[in-house]
Amino acid sequence: MRIAVGGIHIESSTFSPHLSTAADFEVTRGSELLARYDWLTAPWASGVEWVPLVHARALPGGAVEASAYHAWKEEIAAAGPVDGFLLDFHGAMSVPGLDDAEGDLVTAIRTAIGPEPLISTAMDLHGNVSRVLFDACDLLTCYRTAPHVDVWETRERAARNLVEALRRGSRPHKALVHVPILLPGEQTSTRDEPARGLYARIPALTARPEIIDAAVWIGFAWADQPRCRGAVVVTGHDPAAVAGAARELGERFWAARDEFAFVAPTGTMDECLDAALAPDARRPFFISDSGDNPGAGGADDVTYALSRMLARDSSRRAVFASLADPAAVASLDGVAIGSPVRVLAGGRIDGRDPGPVQLDGILEAAADDPDGGRCVSVRIAGLSVFLTSRRMQYRLLASYQRLGVDVRSADLVTVKIGYLEPELFEAAGDWMLALTPGGVDQHLARLAYRNVLRPVFPLDRDFTADLTVIT
Repeated sequence: MRIAVGGIHIESSTFSPHLSTAADFEVTRGSELLARYDWLTAPWASGVEWVPLVHARALPGGAVEASAYHAWKEEIAAAGPVDGFLLDFHGAMSVPGLDDAEGDLVTAIRTAIGPEPLISTAMDLHGNVSRVLFDACDLLTCYRTAPHVDVWETRERAARNLVEALRRGSRPHKALVHVPILLPGEQTSTRDEPARGLYARIPALTARPEIIDAAVWIGFAWADQPRCRGAVVVTGHDPAAVAGAARELGERFWAARDEFAFVAPTGTMDECLDAALAPDARRPFFISDSGDNPGAGGADDVTYALSRMLARDSSRRAVFASLADPAAVASLDGVAIGSPVRVLAGGRIDGRDPGPVQLDGILEAAADDPDGGRCVSVRIAGLSVFLTSRRMQYRLLASYQRLGVDVRSADLVTVKIGYLEPELFEAAGDWMLALTPGGVDQHLARLAYRNVLRPVFPLDRDFTADLTVIT
């Protein structure tokens, strides 16, 4: 049994001016690619020849440059004769000129391997399931948690389902329900209802003997494409049972639409600062600069939130993480720690007001980070401003510690993120989500959608959803 493995993993905001280039990706091939998967030696995987192609993975960003995408597509579609294909990707990639990049990719794969081999996908629940993708694949599954703590479990499930289907020698039945909902991940965390309850229904469904897998995609809100909306896919052995389970899960998703709310209190940046700097605020107080979150595709250099911090009381111990600005970081190369510096930072990719900001302070620290490359901290009174040479998301405590900051000793931490990732969530005394401007603006009504299929909730509210089961 020969199973090819490959994919391109990124989510792309079409509202961000950032362009994701080949240099932004971590690319693995051959034995290095197979080493990502520790289940290859599991008993269920015995007797399988795994054929590594190419896997490219990047931090979310803007659209992927077409030349990089097409080069990787050619590699992925060159699988040769195989019995199956494990497609390990995100599901929300954008490429200039394509409305459905993953659909284009899987079409190329299907053309290359022919109609008989089975294709199984492992996806992010913030991906999209177009009709093209659904038709070309035999097994589709996605994460069941947000924040995503079941990433590798999902990939193993997709691979195991594929191997078991090939050994049975029968093509699974499948059903799709598109749910006309467009929501940011910060309103759909599985820590909270109704997403928690929605995903909690899946184990009971998959325990039914006629069901192989059930999956719910929230979809990706920051791409202006027809495929962007919620989706449910169920696979199994009995067509009626599969269609019934998909209808059941899709109807529950739609029925909960008015219950989705932000995972934390929200406000403007100034309202969040008022709360954070109040005498009785629990510390450290985190503010999510959510509109420029690089973890969802933001450019990571919008200076709006920083400018509002600089206008406030400078005596509090505060951190701003971060601005991606390789030129600003390079300009400080060779400067001694503790030296006074003046540097213009931010606003070079996404120039929303106020554009580049001048920082007059002390070079506090410098370090190399596996995600952000060369990083520096500029201290302005009580505020540490982190600058990075590569886009990154300050989601791990170790990243702060490399620049000498223990967030637990800070009064305020503003971080370009949406919902707090687990380590920050545990460290936070309190937290607010700032509805700041950027390429992944949480206030969806402020975005200029032109191509999403309408009606869609919450851009539209007074309509009856078409929850047709597609098989």
